[in-house]
Amino acid sequence: MIFKDKLNEKGKIIQPEMKKLLNLALKNQFHNGDLLLLYINGFFEESVHIGNQHSEKKYNPHVIGPGSEGHSEITHYQFIDNYRTTHIHPMTHADYIKQFVIEKWDKEISERNNELTETEETTIQIEMLIYLKFWEADLIIKKLFQFVRMLNHESYDWYFKISESSRDKDGLGTRQDIIRNKIRERLKPFSPVIYGIINETYKTQIRNSIAHSNYSFQGRYIHPNNYIKEDPASQLKSLSFDNWIDIFHNTLVLHNELIKMCEDINDYYANIAKQQNNQVEILITEKYGKQYSKIVEYREQYRDWHYKQ
Repeated sequence: MIFKDKLNEKGKIIQPEMKKLLNLALKNQFHNGDLLLLYINGFFEESVHIGNQHSEKKYNPHVIGPGSEGHSEITHYQFIDNYRTTHIHPMTHADYIKQFVIEKWDKEISERNNELTETEETTIQIEMLIYLKFWEADLIIKKLFQFVRMLNHESYDWYFKISESSRDKDGLGTRQDIIRNKIRERLKPFSPVIYGIINETYKTQIRNSIAHSNYSFQGRYIHPNNYIKEDPASQLKSLSFDNWIDIFHNTLVLHNELIKMCEDINDYYANIAKQQNNQVEILITEKYGKQYSKIVEYREQYRDWHYKQ
């Protein structure tokens, strides 16, 4: 369940940091159109490249648009948005947990608390799915990865690909490798605050426990059944429902702020385009380093972009 006071608490920490990082990325980006590419989702379409080998007419395989990962994101957004608009609790979190403090045993209160706990267990399992929908989503990981590259004055990576298995030689790494090493760690010099939020929110042990349905509820505690004494990343024996509430609300606010950042990026470039005959230059960097510019055009009626024909 969602608590407005928790959203406000997390928002006061995360919102100003994300705004600061966006302003810094606008200043640090390698090419002035790189952040626009993050928004319009530039990628290398392998099927176009293969088709070019069997056709006289050649098409540029560096394309823009949602692609399959974008349509996937829309599907998951609808699920998350439905939950966050229908599961806001009327109480503050502080008032909610007071209900579980019983100074003297009372049958009626005990039964009520058991019902509250059962409801919590159900909503937490929905929230676990939302947790995966954020931290496992290809396009969300891609946006965060590209954003960190821009903070580090690196060009947009048209060939971004997540490794789906150890046999996948073209990928940059697994989801957890990219989040931990190519996003979180490289973000730390620019925002220790967001680094800390990701560090305390994205836990591979929790992710694996949820993904493999390898957990149980006992009292108001989640017990991941994947504790490994010798593994530093698997030291969690239990997680209170209230600690989960912090993790989940961090995830929700990060999701909200990523959406807001993308909207701000679109508005920023739309204003530039309106002063340049609705056109903005973007840079294509091929796999082996060749670079060249292309023009994208803005359609104000639809608030979208397409290559200039």
